[in-house]
Amino acid sequence: MNNPKQFQLEWAGRTLEVEVGRLAGQADGACTVRYGDTVVLATAVQAKSARDGVNYFPLLVDFEEKMYAAGKIKGSRFIKREGRASDEAILTARLVDRSLRPLFDESDRRDLQIVLSMISFDGENDPDVPALIAASIALEISPIVWNGPVVAMNVGWLDNKYVINPTYEQQSESPLDLLVVSSPEGVVMIEAGCDEFDDDITTGGIEFAVNNFQDIFDFIAKIKQEVGKEKNQAEVVVDEELEQQKESIKQKVKDFITNAHLETLFPYKDKHEYKTKISAIEEQLDSLLKEDSEVSKEMRMYGLKILDDAISEVARDRTLETNIRVDGRALDELRPLAAEVGLYPRVHGTGLFQRGETQVLSIVTLGAPGDAQILDTMELDTTKNYFHHYNFPGYSVGEVKPNRGPGRREIGHGALAEKALIPVLPDKEKFPYTIRVVSEIQSSNGSTSQASVCGSTLSLMDAGVPIKAPVAGISVGLMTNPKDSSDYRILTDIQGLEDHIGDMDFKVAGTEKGITAIQLDIKLKGISLQVCKEAIIAARKARLEILEVMKEAIAEPRAEMSPYAPRIESLQIDPEKIREVIGSGGKTIREITEACDVEIDIEQDGLVMITADNGESADKAIQWIKNLTREAKVGEKFKGKVVRIMDFGAFVEVLPGKDGLVHISELAWERVDKVEDIVKLGDEVDVVVKEIDDQGRINLSMKALLPRPERKDKTDNKQNNHK
Repeated sequence: MNNPKQFQLEWAGRTLEVEVGRLAGQADGACTVRYGDTVVLATAVQAKSARDGVNYFPLLVDFEEKMYAAGKIKGSRFIKREGRASDEAILTARLVDRSLRPLFDESDRRDLQIVLSMISFDGENDPDVPALIAASIALEISPIVWNGPVVAMNVGWLDNKYVINPTYEQQSESPLDLLVVSSPEGVVMIEAGCDEFDDDITTGGIEFAVNNFQDIFDFIAKIKQEVGKEKNQAEVVVDEELEQQKESIKQKVKDFITNAHLETLFPYKDKHEYKTKISAIEEQLDSLLKEDSEVSKEMRMYGLKILDDAISEVARDRTLETNIRVDGRALDELRPLAAEVGLYPRVHGTGLFQRGETQVLSIVTLGAPGDAQILDTMELDTTKNYFHHYNFPGYSVGEVKPNRGPGRREIGHGALAEKALIPVLPDKEKFPYTIRVVSEIQSSNGSTSQASVCGSTLSLMDAGVPIKAPVAGISVGLMTNPKDSSDYRILTDIQGLEDHIGDMDFKVAGTEKGITAIQLDIKLKGISLQVCKEAIIAARKARLEILEVMKEAIAEPRAEMSPYAPRIESLQIDPEKIREVIGSGGKTIREITEACDVEIDIEQDGLVMITADNGESADKAIQWIKNLTREAKVGEKFKGKVVRIMDFGAFVEVLPGKDGLVHISELAWERVDKVEDIVKLGDEVDVVVKEIDDQGRINLSMKALLPRPERKDKTDNKQNNHK
């Protein structure tokens, strides 16, 4: 039988509880982490042998949303079990992956899988933090070798002070939603969404998190000490002769690059030219090694294999020594920028943004409120009226790649650009459209996600979406001396090669006023607060420069939308009248939409939004709805249809679904013996409201709108009678 152990820590007014030994006993490491009533199970399993044919560390992180965790049964009528991971689950898995990956030996080729399963969800506590801590503890207590642990914290800003792990309700009131993950050596991952938040206060939030991590580190250390397994420290057998040969080859390759080809490769111009040069260098290196009789075939192949690493090392050394980057730029210099809008017909808005070889085409489509995306996940049960989709086709990097739908990277980059724009979007009441932006990567050479932020801004303004301010994004990199971490260079606007050989990808998006989104990934075991601060300062300088270029293309949202975009008109009605607009079984609203060729969306507060291709259709539908929901007034005139005839009068429809009685005495000035002598069923007649009684019944008159016949003089009548 299991013998579970529990560990508890009071953290930000709630209990953080870890349990080990109850579940998943055959995993290498497993635990549950409870925060509030949100519970996450984390398991870690590593393969016993290396996988052939991979040139990266094969880490797989899965975050599994379980509907039972939130007490929900969702899905179609036919399929009730969980299927493909939602975008929200994929984003959480990416958060964990990006936090853990830098702390493993990247030369390890044994598959490692981390599975995070939701056991309970309370609707108050974001599962991202307990999921990250659970993954860290599962690895710490397992035999798996890594350089952890990591700890995580959400930081909010309420009443002008930082708040640890705000609840969902508090997050909705906070202009700062900051997630910081750290190892004992420094920050390893940041994810943030900000409401044009001040750069300095955002940086302070990172520092606040780092200064409050120690209790969690101590807590994890205690758990590891009590229940941790011995690490699988593999016995390394060193072949000194082989190692000497490798070191000799490494030096030969490095000297070959430095002496013969450093100036050939750098300054780096473009990816195509660089690839061509690398191919030529590989051939020359192969020939050079073949000429050396002391170099075996195996060592020659090893030399070709490490060529890329040698070039990276040379490029890093060059940047650190000269403060000149691989393409000749200064450390804080941006690549050439270009921005265009209004490129193509029919679409509702376009923006083309280019930074160096990175080029993004963003296209806006405006739709009706009913086009909003329905989110029906474990955490969310709502609608989304703005979404950004990011596509990265093979041709953007000159490769052949089948289009099989978005992968985790595409979903992550799309979500980041989406997060960056949300703070500047207009309120639904002001602009009730559903907005879809698609960023098509046309050419990639570094930080396409931040170029997508710029392209999205341009396209939204071109479409006439009244955003509060333009948003630009930039990626800041880092090159560090492997022998001295205090010797580093911050690089503004990193391109693909610098991303590959560098240590950091610090993405920051924002307006002139402040930050809207941050995402940090690193390759080191941690970076200092000072590096974070310098990166945010560099990002602001670059952001302002990019915004100026974007303003030259379009300074503010267009006053007029595309003639091909739908038109949305709205009106407010009494919520009690909603049922009259919808009608029995939706009959009335269907009749309006079909007759007027419009789409109608109604909010619970009585906001009615009519989407039409032209103003005439919208006006017709608006008038129809107004008539459905308003009350007739005494003295008001109508042209109505006779809908019913009785012996005592005729009923005339004056408003949709509302009729009034024209009493037989009100049909005409002369005496009427039979109603049908004056009106027939289906006739359209002019009437006026004569009275509305206490029960709301409408009494109408036709004769009041007719000229009153002249009365004959009594004397004339007598004379006529005498004759």
